[in-house]
Amino acid sequence: MSSENSETTWLSDDHEFSLPQLADLSGMTEQDLRELVDFGAVLPLDSEAEPWSFSGKFLPVVRTAFRLRVSFELDLQSLALTISLLERIHALELQLRSLRAKTSYPVG
Repeated sequence: MSSENSETTWLSDDHEFSLPQLADLSGMTEQDLRELVDFGAVLPLDSEAEPWSFSGKFLPVVRTAFRLRVSFELDLQSLALTISLLERIHALELQLRSLRAKTSYPVG
């Protein structure tokens, strides 16, 4: 019986990925990621810096984008719009939860 060592890392917003790392972990190509940056769907930490690095928050976004692209055969412009809309929905859900928490009264 063989045992494999695996490393688990908690992903947080302060974790950084290079462009090649983000491409490798998401399934997207580096060129596709560059185009998503051009469309404003994925933002490097410093767009002026070379090479680019990305916040850990973009890994799940880009993985979702890859699955959507494959499942629905989306072009990159449609994919960028979809990512933007999903991010907006997420932000609105957080805002709604916050408002609900402020207006709810403890039962007792």
